[in-house]
Amino acid sequence: MAGLESGLTRAWYAGAPWLWLLRPLELLFRAVAAARRWYWQGGPGRPWRAPVPVVVVGNLSVGGTGKTPVVIALVEALQARGLRPGVVSRGYGAAAGARFPHRVGAESLSAECGDEPLLIHHRTGAPCVVDPDRPAAVRALLADAAVDLVICDDGLQHYALHRDLEIVVMDAVRGLGNGWCLPAGPLREPPSRLRSVSWVLYRGGDGAADGVRYVVDGLYPLCPGETGQPPEPQAVYAVAGIGQPEQFFDSLRARGYRVRPVVFPDHHPFSASDLAPLDDAPLIMTEKDAVKCRAFATPGQWYLRISATLPAALPDAVAALRVAP
Repeated sequence: MAGLESGLTRAWYAGAPWLWLLRPLELLFRAVAAARRWYWQGGPGRPWRAPVPVVVVGNLSVGGTGKTPVVIALVEALQARGLRPGVVSRGYGAAAGARFPHRVGAESLSAECGDEPLLIHHRTGAPCVVDPDRPAAVRALLADAAVDLVICDDGLQHYALHRDLEIVVMDAVRGLGNGWCLPAGPLREPPSRLRSVSWVLYRGGDGAADGVRYVVDGLYPLCPGETGQPPEPQAVYAVAGIGQPEQFFDSLRARGYRVRPVVFPDHHPFSASDLAPLDDAPLIMTEKDAVKCRAFATPGQWYLRISATLPAALPDAVAALRVAP
């Protein structure tokens, strides 16, 4: 399945001619997406409006676009301005049978809430609730925490929740691929959807108003309490279960490491057996993967921590949404 998904992704961004065979299905997908949006925004559906502003950070395409670091950076910027943001999320990667809503806490496991909400909570300390039903997640969040506004991690197409501001994160290099919707292309909605969002951010872009850069904060030990020094540049296992692992590998190569790539599917539920064979060289993984591996980490395992830099005007625009007390 992973090989099929990888091959399809390459075809989307290379413009493979055989994708024309999928255009009838793509047109059907567009029609269903348009009908769903009409139902909630112009038809009988009534999106639930929270008593505080809601900001959606999402993407138009499937696969990773670096959305989670943007959410973390936005939450931290709002906290620095004295606001109390809360976060809700779908919880991709949670195990089948997980119970929702789940209030993410220090003892939460990725199997209960997904890896991205767990990472966001660990990094920011912001209250976070996971539920595939976004309005239910927001209601649970507001019942437990005093927040000034809500950041919805993903959920651009979840129209049952009213939003006051929409942010789309795109890869500056990949863009929209071939511009087609699923399954003939990578898009969840047609490119015209970008005209209705509040802000489009480009990962890897250098525009002052829309560019997002990722800076490396350094290597941190995966094993709690480890005090040793990070490995010097040498051959290392680079473990990644994310949407676009090559960018992680390139970050390590830029620091002088000789990378031995070990790739898992996005949101992979790691176990000790996944890492056990990788014991003849230092191991470095992404921070998103690290939150799932701390329970069975051993010395000599590290994660690369990164942070996103946002356009200066964006946190101010979001902060301005707060309802005056």
